[in-house]
Amino acid sequence: MPTKKGLIRSLSRRGTRSDQSPPVATKSRGLREPRACERCGAVYSRKTWRQGRPVTGALLDRAVWTVCPGCRQVGTGEYFGRVLIRGAYATVNDALIRARTQNVAERARFTQPERRIVSMERSGDTLEVLTTSQKLAHRIARELQKAFRGRVSYSWSDRDGTLQAIWERER
Repeated sequence: MPTKKGLIRSLSRRGTRSDQSPPVATKSRGLREPRACERCGAVYSRKTWRQGRPVTGALLDRAVWTVCPGCRQVGTGEYFGRVLIRGAYATVNDALIRARTQNVAERARFTQPERRIVSMERSGDTLEVLTTSQKLAHRIARELQKAFRGRVSYSWSDRDGTLQAIWERER
């Protein structure tokens, strides 16, 4: 009989998935594979959406054409991340900040096509970036802080599962 707490806890399997599939795969259960997005060309196989990989003709012949979750979210305007970019520095360097934000989103989209920018709009002295995931919003705010300095604050909402990140720099 184990007497150490660590060994006892290691034997507890409560709350774990038996198939070790990623959490996003449980949302898409029952999808026939392969699937291809008719808007962006992402392919769903082995329980994940991927983009930028070589696709054979045989795969496309078997594929069911549909709209991927990322394109669906962008189309409906649904977002889970919101980045507010504020301050005099952001107003003066608007083109640089927009380019950096687009680069971060493109890099994230390469490995996970569901992570995209829904919209990027300026309202007064604030640039608002809406993203399809919390992680992308967090990544954008962190990259802005690394590239241009400034302050970042994060607030997660328990109510609707969104993240609001605020990046600001005055000078």
